[in-house]
Amino acid sequence: QVQLVESGGGLVQAGGSLRLSCAASGSISSINYMGWYRQAPGKRRELVALITSSAYTTYANSVKGRFTISRDNAKNTVYLQMNSLKPEDTAVYYCNANVLAIDYWGQGTQVTVSS
Repeated sequence: QVQLVESGGGLVQAGGSLRLSCAASGSISSINYMGWYRQAPGKRRELVALITSSAYTTYANSVKGRFTISRDNAKNTVYLQMNSLKPEDTAVYYCNANVLAIDYWGQGTQVTVSS
């Protein structure tokens, strides 16, 4: 079992920045990779960024060059630094951890970007 707690969402103007955090607890030594997903109203949940246990990263095309995913293994925390935010980035952002092919999810944090 893995528990994930997200923080850092909020309201920001277009062009601004936010940093999301996801603290993991539980069977964290078995985590294969962690990532951030988002879901806007009326849309499907989509992958935003992912980081593996070996620090390989991948990003959705829509956020490349603007978002950065990183991890602090000492704190068991994954971050998503979001710069140059756009109104279309507005969504609930969910932290995800994959452990032995099982997906765990955080409760979600709202990010709203005003134009």
